This record gives sequence, C-alpha cells and structure tokens, in this order.
Amino acid sequence: MSPPLSPSARLAASFFSRALSAFQSSGSKLQVICTAPPSLSHEGEPEALPPRVRPQILVVLDSSFNPPTRAHLHMATSAIRELLQKQGQCPDAIRLLLLLSVNNADKGVKPAAFDKRLAMMWAFAQDVQHDLRMSFGNRQAAPEAQGLSVDLGLATVPYFHEKSAALAEAGFYKGQRDPDDDLAETEQVFLVGYDTLVRIFNPKYYGPLEMASQVATAEPTPLQKALDPFFGRAKLRVTMRADDKWGGANEQVAYLENLLHAEGLNKVGGIRAWESRIEMADGHKAGTEVISSTYARAAAKKRDLGRLDLMVTPRVRWWIEQENLYLE
Repeated sequence: MSPPLSPSARLAASFFSRALSAFQSSGSKLQVICTAPPSLSHEGEPEALPPRVRPQILVVLDSSFNPPTRAHLHMATSAIRELLQKQGQCPDAIRLLLLLSVNNADKGVKPAAFDKRLAMMWAFAQDVQHDLRMSFGNRQAAPEAQGLSVDLGLATVPYFHEKSAALAEAGFYKGQRDPDDDLAETEQVFLVGYDTLVRIFNPKYYGPLEMASQVATAEPTPLQKALDPFFGRAKLRVTMRADDKWGGANEQVAYLENLLHAEGLNKVGGIRAWESRIEMADGHKAGTEVISSTYARAAAKKRDLGRLDLMVTPRVRWWIEQENLYLE
C-alpha cells in the first residue's frame, strides 16, 4: 500500500476535486483553474494567477493527459525553447496552458478520473518548468527559464476551433490593460501530435461536404466555417509521431505536403492560405522507445517501474504510484 499523501499533496488533490465539480456545474465552455508559478515553490493550495500584461503568445497543449508523458514534455519544452531562443520572446510574453477536455470528442473518462488527471497535470507542469531550467543550465542569469507560468484549464467544448474561440473570449489572458488599447491580440499556438492533425482535417467532424453546390455558390464549406477563424488567431505546431500505427517520419511529412499542396486542402474543403499557419516539429528519434499514454498505462498496470520511468516524468510517476492508478 502506498504511504498517505503529504499535506501539500492532499491540498492539491482536494482542490482539483472541488475545482472539477465547480466547473462541471458552472455551464462554462472553458476555464483556467490554477497556475503553476515560475517560482520553485508550489506549496499550498493551487490558485489561478492571471497575467498582469496580456501575453504575446499562448502555447496550448490540449490532451487527455491519461497520463501526461515524456512525449507531452518534449512537445511543450521544444516549443517554448524555440520561441525563447529563435524568436527572441521574453519569458513573461509567453504562457503555457495545459488544457483538459471533460467532454472529449473521441475519448472517454476511463481509466483515470478527471480530478486524478488534473493532479498529474499539476505535477507535470512543475516537470516542464524543471526541464526548462535544466536546459538553460539552471543559471540565475537565465531569465528564459525562470519566467514561465503554466496554467491548467478545463473545457467542455470538444473541438480545437471551439476551444480557441473560448480562449479568445475569456478574460483570463487579457491582462490589466485598458481593453480599448491597441495591444495586439494574443496569438495561440496549439501543440498537437500527427494523429491529431489527421483528425483536425477530417471533414466528418464538421458536417457533410457538398463540394459541387458550395463551389457553385462560393459558399464556405463546413471545414472553412470552423477553421478559418481558428487559423486567423492560431497556429498548429505538429509533432511527428513515428510508430507502427502512424508510420514513419517520411510518411507523415508526405501527408502534410500532400495536404498543403496539390489541392490537398481543397479536397477536404479547406483553404490553401492555411499552409503558413501549420508547422512540423520532430518527435522522438528513430530507433528510440516509442512513448505514449497507452504504453504508460500498460507499464503502470504491470508495475514495470523501469518502463514507466521511460514513459512519464518523475512527479507524474509519483502521483500514479500514490493513487494506484491504472492497476485495473
């Protein structure tokens, strides 16, 4: 039997149970429930800490987090590092949002309850911050690694374009500036895996595609109605997922090239202008261990702690063991 939770862990567990219940009864589409601050200390009950100034970029990692894995860690930290180093963004100009849908279009509640996933997300947020500090040498003179706040959010809307719109409408990221000022809107960067990209451009999620009549009348397709506003405010950063189900990196690059060229977007009812709003990023290297939530759950069920360590970060593993998750 696992030892009892520490006082701070009990506070967090209780908070997430109450926050989930309050959100589900609120009727809200999306809500940021708490923030892992940039400081090293995360003691006490979590709380939401809105930014004082509207961030320039909001990086959104939307997942079922069942559990959060090292693949999620790579997606988040590689995107943040690129923004900080290549694009020269200041750390306080960026926020990371870990977003959990409690009404997912394809995935159910099992096997880990949503409040347990929130606890793992809270732990994962701290591992993201730790990884960034280590990658910058943990130096006091490395403000890039010191200023990142990580928010945890809940959503009831299942689709990316709906989540994006809800984020744009929410007041959490507006900052304390005059709402009538000229500060540009926050740009959203959604981090997705290759498998999610395939679903995003699957017309079945947006309604029937009647191309002939829509072309004749110049009427936007259901995909255009949903995704054109989305790409007006957001980008997609797609991490390749090389495994047996989704094929290798070359196959995935070929899919994206075919989608964005040779009338590929037109075939699914999209717009060629979206091409500039989609970028590919490397996932795990060929020949290395494939990391996924499915494999993490299997390792936890078998109590294969060595394999579990390959799948999840240390703080996430701690919660899995403390709560005896995925044993059934």
